[in-house]
Amino acid sequence: MPMLTSVNVGMPRDHAWSGRTVYTGAWKEPVAGARMVRRLGMEGDGQGDTVGHGGPNRAVLVYQLESYAHWREHLGRPDVSPGMLAENLTVDGLSDHEVCIGDRYRIGEAEFEVSQPRVTCFRAGLRLGRPDIAALLVAHRRPGFYMRVVTEGRVAAGDTVVRTMTGPGKVSVAAVDALLYLPDPDPETLRRAVAIPALSPGWRTSLQELLDAAEHPRAAAPTEPAWPGFRAMRVADVVAESPTVTSFYLAAPDAGALPAASPGQYLTIRLPEPGPNAVRSYSLSGNATGDSYRISVKCESHGEVSRYLHDHVRPGDTLEVAAPRGEFVLDEGSMSAPILLISAGVGITPVLAMLHQLADDSSARPIWWLHAARTPEQLAFGPETRALLDRLPAAHAVTYFSAARDGARRLDAQAVQELHLPTDAIAYICGPDGFMSDIQAALLTCGLDPANIRTEAFGSRSAINPGLVGEPEHHPHLPAGPPGTGPTITFARSGITAPFDESVRTILEFAEACDIPARWQCRTGVCRTCETGLLAGTVAYQPTPLDTPRPGTMLPCCSRPENDVVLDM
Repeated sequence: MPMLTSVNVGMPRDHAWSGRTVYTGAWKEPVAGARMVRRLGMEGDGQGDTVGHGGPNRAVLVYQLESYAHWREHLGRPDVSPGMLAENLTVDGLSDHEVCIGDRYRIGEAEFEVSQPRVTCFRAGLRLGRPDIAALLVAHRRPGFYMRVVTEGRVAAGDTVVRTMTGPGKVSVAAVDALLYLPDPDPETLRRAVAIPALSPGWRTSLQELLDAAEHPRAAAPTEPAWPGFRAMRVADVVAESPTVTSFYLAAPDAGALPAASPGQYLTIRLPEPGPNAVRSYSLSGNATGDSYRISVKCESHGEVSRYLHDHVRPGDTLEVAAPRGEFVLDEGSMSAPILLISAGVGITPVLAMLHQLADDSSARPIWWLHAARTPEQLAFGPETRALLDRLPAAHAVTYFSAARDGARRLDAQAVQELHLPTDAIAYICGPDGFMSDIQAALLTCGLDPANIRTEAFGSRSAINPGLVGEPEHHPHLPAGPPGTGPTITFARSGITAPFDESVRTILEFAEACDIPARWQCRTGVCRTCETGLLAGTVAYQPTPLDTPRPGTMLPCCSRPENDVVLDM
């Protein structure tokens, strides 16, 4: 019969790591005697990053003696012992292939329910000094699992473990872990897994997205870019849309048809001038089918690239253009749900492309068009949007002017709440960061499902750096010290171009040296949190990711440049 062999606890603490500080509860130590287990965890225990760990669905982490024996042999580390992989309960038995999501177990006075596999995180290897542990846990199918507390009580080493209920669906911990992190998840297993009531909400959302992609491949975003790297395109026309916004129509040099783009995607432009930072991304602002693409660019007073486009680019000129990319696209999977297209300023461009598509489709869906400009004089695309909206039988439109003198209302949280928008709608929001945050919060207050709210940022995406503390706010910059000797890396969203420093291990570490906002969790090519658009060039991986990145993307956390690269960071 399975048995609890060790109870391990530890409070979070600061840990020095790679010149930074991580606040983590990964250091667990075995304790003698019984410990009380409550809904949010064990007595004397805590988590540093409560976003990825802890909470009622991840109250207790379990790992097995059998897996510890495996790691001692595989790593050649006789010192590996209970608690070193951050688990609260070390058990004899309960392998990840045997235990299923939704299983319930009685241990001592407490009863538990299995909710999900371990979160794949770089902190799993901190104590062992092995950054590859996160990848090995998945590759060797030995993740361990979390449980929620059904009945509070005391547990102690030596307690027997009794299964009181078998989870519906009979999908093991190892199988669920493989669905998310390994290639080619089986659709039938995905269907069984997402139907298990005990599966934690975060994992259910992730697996549901995989299932939706498998069942609706046309709605899955995005496929392989239409062409690799940059290609020459001719400027077919230049049209002023407002005093500050100008549209540029781009065509193939031979005037042939261009690959269709999804409404909401963007193009990345590389200019010969004004300098090495002249790479920027701009949303497509029209229906990108046929013989031209349209981007619409606001001339920013401190934007050297936007000023160059406005001041120097004319019809007949040639620009280097990367293929359409981006995941902020109109969802074709829900053909009847109401649509909210919400924008501010030049954030109108991707949602205008969506409006074009809806009008071309003669959509009967309820569509709300909410746009904010400073003044009527600065409103771009007014006649165009009115003509498109007139073609949609269930369209509602409101335009707000934040600086108008006649007391016009601002597009803010109060304005959104007063509209009584449909709560089953899918919302697409584009504009300044503060605007998007306020509108997103207002929509949540109105009752919209968070999964149905999509946003698109103008510049760098917000960073995901789990567990780091005391991180000052920085802006992207060239790396300190002498220039590197490796291939040139361009971070397109951040406007930074520099030769790679061969002394750093990965592109992620180089990005961090430039204070480029980066997203990561495992840092070993497993979780794909860092997945980034690869606009040009090629990279080499070490270690090799467990699942091949999607076409046109790469993983900065485990790669180095093979030649000059341009990244969507």
